[in-house]
Amino acid sequence: MNKGHWAKYALTGALFALLAGCSSKPTDRGQQYKDGKLEQPLALVNQPNAKGRPVNGRDFGEQVRQIQSASSALYGRHTGTYSAIESWLMAGADTRQLRQFGLNAFQMEGTDNYGNVQFTGYYTPVVQARYTRQGEFQYPIYRMPPRKRGAKLPSRASIYSGGLDERYVIGWSNSLIDNFIMDVQGSGYVDYGDGRPMTFFGYGGKNGWAYHSIGKELIDRGEVKREDMSMQAIRDWAASHSEQEVRALLETNPSFVFFKPEPYTPVRGASAVPLVAKASVASDRSLIPAGTALLAEVPQLNEKGKFNGKYEMRLMVALDVGGAIKGQHFDIYQGIGPDAAHLAGFYNHYGRVWVLKAAPGAGQPLFSSPQNGDNGSLLLGSN
Repeated sequence: MNKGHWAKYALTGALFALLAGCSSKPTDRGQQYKDGKLEQPLALVNQPNAKGRPVNGRDFGEQVRQIQSASSALYGRHTGTYSAIESWLMAGADTRQLRQFGLNAFQMEGTDNYGNVQFTGYYTPVVQARYTRQGEFQYPIYRMPPRKRGAKLPSRASIYSGGLDERYVIGWSNSLIDNFIMDVQGSGYVDYGDGRPMTFFGYGGKNGWAYHSIGKELIDRGEVKREDMSMQAIRDWAASHSEQEVRALLETNPSFVFFKPEPYTPVRGASAVPLVAKASVASDRSLIPAGTALLAEVPQLNEKGKFNGKYEMRLMVALDVGGAIKGQHFDIYQGIGPDAAHLAGFYNHYGRVWVLKAAPGAGQPLFSSPQNGDNGSLLLGSN
């Protein structure tokens, strides 16, 4: 998932990041309009117009400990904010009292200027594979091949047609759609079926072609209704069509991700920090830099992936990035395996988000300049 050493250029959310129209003020995906129209990307508020304490205080604390252990520089730039949040949590986490603990809350304007921030989900898949081509294991997974500076590598269609030498193959899976989903997620675990611990396939590079959403492709073709689009809907479509038809659909996305096998290791985001499920998100770093703490009102979904009318407060940290994650949009990391896949595949909903930041001194910008290669922001910075 890391961009650089790990990465996730295109996420599950990219498959169906389809914004709902706002003229009729829809509420089917958790949209709210409690705060009126917002005029700036991030607006300082005295206190969030939200009730209820975060449900994941312990997971947030664990995520902060992972940041401290994995990146002293990142932790150091945000330690004031993290410490203030910890004190606020220990005192009961009343949203009306954030300022008493030295925390400012900046509400995000959302995709519609009414505070509705988009949430999608991603996860870490587990793919069955073998070291050699055999039986049902016919679908190659590739490591990054060499390329000339500035030149593109073959497109997905070309790669599927044998456009890369087999010496770059690092495994043969039994499912083309599983390979594609791992490609979209940007990393995954591979079980070679030999009794050894699973191998982590971290992000190894990209072919340089633009990403195209197959979820949007199916909607545009009229094969899946917009309101029914999910990862499971894509899997169901693939299961009911021929291999040639599935391949043709996948080839509409020319982008292709390569992988780097590593011994079993924790899932890490673009910041090289192990990710804690539902306590970390991918963000657009031009707006929300690495390490930013977020208070989010997240819509709850039922077993069919529909909004059940309820929300829960969560504390999360921006630790990853994604090619489809732009602006007022977060991709929530859901964890590893099929249960995480089920939830991640359904999320394309809206909630409210506040950036939490230790109150700066007079005249200081909200977020400072980028450091150590992190993408900074003119609007936000680090503490």
